[in-house]
Amino acid sequence: MSEEARTIKRKAAYIDKVRGLHRKERNAGFVACLAGVLMLVWARFGAGAPPAILGAGLVVIAAGWALFAYSILKRLAWVRAHPFPAAE
Repeated sequence: MSEEARTIKRKAAYIDKVRGLHRKERNAGFVACLAGVLMLVWARFGAGAPPAILGAGLVVIAAGWALFAYSILKRLAWVRAHPFPAAE
């Protein structure tokens, strides 16, 4: 196997590792945003929905975005602490 092929393989493994970091938080953020949107739709179009659901839906969406931002910042911190070695 050539040196270039080994480097490509190592880089692919590094990228897979970075993509896998904080996956649970990212997925929880996605689910929270989805649940918040469903709450907004229910508050707007549902008959007999309590008025507080609208505010709660907005809070849940904000919490979902906060989880997204947290996972992005934690991944960025990990990448800065563990950069891919350019050459050996």
